[in-house]
Amino acid sequence: MKKIQFTLLCFVAIATLSAQDKPPKTGWKFGGALPAVSYDTDLGFQYGALVKFFNYGNPSVFPDFNDHIYMEASHYTKGSGIFRVMFESNTLIKNIHFTTDLSYLPDKASPFYGFNGYESVYNKDWIDNNLENPPYRTRMFYRYERDQFRFKNDFQGKLLGEHLKWAGGFAFQNFKPNSVDIDKMNNGKDDKLPAVDVMPGLYERYQALNIISSDEAKGGWINTLKAGLMYDTRDNKPNPMKGLWTEVGIETAPSFMGNDRSFSKLYFIHRQYFTLIKNDLAFVYRLGYQTNLSGTAPFFYQSQVITSLLTRATNEGLGGSTTLRGVLKNRVIGNGFLLGNFELRWKPLYFKFLKQDWYLGLNLFYDMGMVTDKIKMPDNLEATFATLYPAEKFSDFFNPGAEKLHQSAGVSIMPVMNQNFVIAIDIGKAFNNQDGNIGFSIGLNYLF
Repeated sequence: MKKIQFTLLCFVAIATLSAQDKPPKTGWKFGGALPAVSYDTDLGFQYGALVKFFNYGNPSVFPDFNDHIYMEASHYTKGSGIFRVMFESNTLIKNIHFTTDLSYLPDKASPFYGFNGYESVYNKDWIDNNLENPPYRTRMFYRYERDQFRFKNDFQGKLLGEHLKWAGGFAFQNFKPNSVDIDKMNNGKDDKLPAVDVMPGLYERYQALNIISSDEAKGGWINTLKAGLMYDTRDNKPNPMKGLWTEVGIETAPSFMGNDRSFSKLYFIHRQYFTLIKNDLAFVYRLGYQTNLSGTAPFFYQSQVITSLLTRATNEGLGGSTTLRGVLKNRVIGNGFLLGNFELRWKPLYFKFLKQDWYLGLNLFYDMGMVTDKIKMPDNLEATFATLYPAEKFSDFFNPGAEKLHQSAGVSIMPVMNQNFVIAIDIGKAFNNQDGNIGFSIGLNYLF
């Protein structure tokens, strides 16, 4: 989406007690806050903030923590936003690591680029309003509206020894997809977007072609159970320098939990960390695989990447700040996928600021991924397309058999306070212009 955007980010880290800067850190401490103000020509003004608190216990377990509270509220004037409360505890339930997440995530212009990666063609000129019409169509061509409610709970406990653990959880999520509200987008603007019935976007065309069924287009509840195994030898959770963290499990949406659509998925994630220079330089990587075991997930759930713990507000892809940095968000969607992330993590600078301990992290990264199990298209797709859109070219939308590896590379700048509050500034470049060009994002925490 072509947009005019500026972002003001201010990091505020204020010690609430004079003793906070004196080691060891004990009890509940203010972990930091990040306010944000931005403007998007389609979504309007954004305003909001996030804040973290940590309980370091007494006696102190710093740099680890007993409990962690994260709260975020940000809102665009035209409806999009993030409203999230997350609580994480190592002590609330004896011998159990517990996280609970309650979120409302309205998105009035969620990206939608079709299915099966490169088999769905991306035409950047169609959304560039600096061009004449044609080739420009509408900035909303690859967008749809999607509101998400999420109540997610995850548990981990020791199974054998210190490192082998069981993992389980349950979640209740509701998705409401719809066409973009063009009237709301046009409110107060001179440069009007065309109505959906005048210029249907890809989402509307997928419904007309029955790639997205009328039942799926209504959205609904996805209530899931999750169970698996985990092996974790990390020396430090916020930014490990050595060890590994591997998990395998199954997530299922059974009918007895009130699901209209039953399905199950297998997920596998392996992360490993190697120290190259003690405390200061590490090579790390993550390999992930996810696929359908039974049934078929509805299209609005296919972008969800299953993991034992959310490190950011969302975990979607492939494509975007949590999977393939620099690749368009949710560009690579299928029934199954393979993911790889490789990073060199360096800490070139340590310093004191606002009576707190800081370091600056710099990462070089390479990301890759592809669809391994494709979403099945209707058998008569090309004939139906020719009937519905006789003036259009099938090859402008679909390229069967074209899927291959999606790749990106870039740099991350990571200001970190007290080892636990991590700001992640990612700049990534896609290798193929079908995946976009340069992606920029600001969030929290190391990717893994």
